[in-house]
Amino acid sequence: MSSSTSEHQQDAIRTGEQKAPSTEPMAKTVTQAEPEMQEIHVRRQFLREKDVTVVEEKTLKQAIAGTVVGNFMEWYDFGIYGYLAVTMASAFTSGLSKNLSLIVMLMGFAVSFLVRPLGGIVLGPLGDRVGRQKVLFLTMGMMVVSTALIGILPTSKQIGVWAIVPLYALQMIQGFSTGGEYSGATTYISEFSPDSKRGFYSAWLDTGSYIGSAFGAATVAIITMIAENHWGADAMINGGWRIPYLLTIPLGILAIALRTHIPETPQFAAHQERQEEEQPQWSKEARKAALRKESPWDRPGTMLYVIKRHWRRLLIAVAIVAATNTAGYVLTSYMPTYLREEVGTTPTMAAAATVPVLIVMSLCLPLIGHLSDIIGRKPIYTIAVVSTFLLVYPAFQLLHLGSFWAVQGALAMIAVPVAFYAGVSASTLPALFPTESRFSGMGLSYNFAVSLFGGTTPLVSQALITLTGNHDAPGFYIMFFAIFSAIATAVMRESSKSPLPGSMPTVGSESEARELVLTQEQNPNLDTTTMPMPMMTVEIPAGQTLPQRPENIKPVKRTETEAE
Repeated sequence: MSSSTSEHQQDAIRTGEQKAPSTEPMAKTVTQAEPEMQEIHVRRQFLREKDVTVVEEKTLKQAIAGTVVGNFMEWYDFGIYGYLAVTMASAFTSGLSKNLSLIVMLMGFAVSFLVRPLGGIVLGPLGDRVGRQKVLFLTMGMMVVSTALIGILPTSKQIGVWAIVPLYALQMIQGFSTGGEYSGATTYISEFSPDSKRGFYSAWLDTGSYIGSAFGAATVAIITMIAENHWGADAMINGGWRIPYLLTIPLGILAIALRTHIPETPQFAAHQERQEEEQPQWSKEARKAALRKESPWDRPGTMLYVIKRHWRRLLIAVAIVAATNTAGYVLTSYMPTYLREEVGTTPTMAAAATVPVLIVMSLCLPLIGHLSDIIGRKPIYTIAVVSTFLLVYPAFQLLHLGSFWAVQGALAMIAVPVAFYAGVSASTLPALFPTESRFSGMGLSYNFAVSLFGGTTPLVSQALITLTGNHDAPGFYIMFFAIFSAIATAVMRESSKSPLPGSMPTVGSESEARELVLTQEQNPNLDTTTMPMPMMTVEIPAGQTLPQRPENIKPVKRTETEAE
């Protein structure tokens, strides 16, 4: 009976019949207890399409134009000061010997660079707090005003030996503003550029630099030729030197207008949003009290924090910048003085000789940047170092032949390592630092290196020649710093094709974003541990190991950064 009843019950279950409960004893069903659960706060480990920043081409071009113009203005000013150093020495230091007068003018060049670290220390953290665009607008205004004012300064004929004081003061203002200009511009353009093309787009920044220097040289050469032909050999000393500075006024108005319309970088805007969402909602008084208790060494947005957290990266940047700028400033700012005083060329040729080389070199920089997007930044720096040792010394030997073509060939040889250094600097240096400290890190490392090694290059080069009697001394000076660049290149991380540390990936189109997300597990250039991945809260059994992809677990609650 028991057997037939059991078969009848099973048949009822199959057919869905409802039967009265059986009076026969049933086996007890053992119900397992629900496992104890725990909530864990984790960062998502895999990208979603909404995480990827898409930069429209129109916005990118606007950003490039607004930043390139600043570098153009910066190097235009340095260019005309370098090319007019001998002429302005007669106007501002009359009564001194020729050599002492020239050194006094070159000291004015060095003074502007010695102030640059102060500009980086002040403007770098400011850019990390209030934004890149605001600081870049400020630096442009300071640069334009101070450069234009040099054009109306009194000379030693009007106020005697005091004439050099306001010149130095304005040079210091220029140096302070420039302390935030290049570091801010490289930070800005690198944060706007798609990761796979950062080398190409960032290289346009230094293209603007060298075209600005070439434009300054051409302006001085043309004005010198016209002034001397119409008003005599002393026309430039008697006031012609003012014209290139006064041309800053219309150029500056255009530059400020362009910079007014550039937007904030998407990476910095996203960083600020994440900070607001993830920080506790404290009152202003409570936030100030917390900041007072926090050590400056542990507070993002301060130089002490950057030095403590990123000192190795700072040293790498300093070594690369020193090598880049000693070679670059010999080629641009010091070369007119060298050609005139050591080679014996005419003033017009001294000013104009670098123009063809600088134009060709500047147009090659985006190509070198594009090449670095393909083969990497480190191989490009390696080429720069090797070419320094192969070409610089023979170039200085060739310079002393004195003919136009010998000078052009020598300058082209020096330009080779400069081009390979400069072609990747604007894409490599910002990638050393995370978003929260990028402007500060760039401001400190770049300006420290430029002020100590780059800006003093004309003065040190001239002093080395005077002390040693060796006309090739500037070449050895360039090679000395190439050694440190080689060491830095060997130890730094390759950054080509990778997102900037502390930033989400950046691409140029929606289709690229989809492709990036779909292939992220096979992409060796993506490392989400360096990205600000959103926080999420998941619930798992107590004691269970968190799975590789915690985002596959349904969140029990979401933070604001994770809300759809």
